Amino acid sequence: QLQVVESGGGLVQPGGSMRLTCTSSGFNLGFYAVAWFRQVPGKERAGIQCIERRHNARYYTDAHRERFTISRDNAANEVYLLMLRLKPEDTANYYCAAMAGENCPTEDGNWEYWGQGAQVTVSA
Repeated sequence: QLQVVESGGGLVQPGGSMRLTCTSSGFNLGFYAVAWFRQVPGKERAGIQCIERRHNARYYTDAHRERFTISRDNAANEVYLLMLRLKPEDTANYYCAAMAGENCPTEDGNWEYWGQGAQVTVSA
């Protein structure tokens, strides 16, 4: 089955850190641009960052730029989102999405694969 899957979510205290992982099955994620999105309850899903095949990062918002970092390990077939100094307002369902090609599309691009999401809850 061709899919991307997120892992690494859970409960974290305010000020803590968490790393999410996106991996694929049935295809090589290394040939895809991959992005992280999040959806806060009651709001639309919003793009965070995207990483291109050659590891260039693109930002869909500057809001988390100092705390969130996207990276990838093509040999491991994984893309990561490292989140530092987490705040309660970071509580959301985090999704990864993938699109074949060299460059990151726009946030509303025609993403080929979406994961089911990983819930991140920031609470004391």
